[in-house]
Amino acid sequence: MFRRGFLPNVGNLLAFEATARHGSVSRAAEELNLTQSAVSRQIQQLEESLGVFLFSRSRQRVVLTDVGRLYASQVRSTLSELSDATYQAIALSGTTGVLNLATLPTFGTRWLIPRIPGFFAQHPGAMVNFGVRLVPFDFAAEPFDAAIHFGEPHWPGAVCELLRTEEAVPVCSPAYREREDLRSPQDLARATLLQQSTRPTAWAEWFASVGVEASNPLRGPRFEQFAMVAQAAAAGLGAALIPHFLIADELASGRLEILFPNSLVSGGAYYLVYPEHKAETPLLRSFRDWILDQIRQG
Repeated sequence: MFRRGFLPNVGNLLAFEATARHGSVSRAAEELNLTQSAVSRQIQQLEESLGVFLFSRSRQRVVLTDVGRLYASQVRSTLSELSDATYQAIALSGTTGVLNLATLPTFGTRWLIPRIPGFFAQHPGAMVNFGVRLVPFDFAAEPFDAAIHFGEPHWPGAVCELLRTEEAVPVCSPAYREREDLRSPQDLARATLLQQSTRPTAWAEWFASVGVEASNPLRGPRFEQFAMVAQAAAAGLGAALIPHFLIADELASGRLEILFPNSLVSGGAYYLVYPEHKAETPLLRSFRDWILDQIRQG
């Protein structure tokens, strides 16, 4: 709860922030389209209301005091939050609800976003804002209503709804397969193995599952996202283990092909996660029902 008696005039704060940022009253006045005397007067009013000096003045120069430096940082952050809140309020005009969703990059771009028009068709006026988070976070400290999570169903204070397991298949480009003459799982032991950094032991597990002893299954270039791994494989840089559902387009177009039928089921899974206290929020509930229906449809 804010204290009204400690809320300065916003115009005075803008004048102070611009002057602090530029280190110049004249440049602040130019930015704000005001006269120098008007900016100086606003800063003086702010200092009088606070009872402290925010700048030390020497001839034509203004230098932040220690108090002014600390205050400037906090004022800048507050003005930014106020600007963002105002922008969001304007952006919500005409909507029936907003869902802020954190998602994994490749899951979002390759599976979720191509299907999201169907959700909007069922819920006209709804808005979904997408952000990226790779690891669990505190919903109370982040601006999200829900998240797409991969791993275990452990998230304090949140509900984890199972979406799907992850089954990765060995793939490469047709040209790479022909060039390296990859005819059996054993042949992959000499291939360039494209690695996904969040699945560092995937190739080792796959070789163990097919009974092949590879000298160093951890070797090969690493990529942070499956989308990058898929692109590298399609470009002929090596062989990759990628979840089948994330490369449907590449498989259909022939840019990638499955080398062998042996797949690797990951120990983790994909979940829709949301805070317990938001479980019955109408738009979140609608999104949950929709995405679970999409999973059931395959």
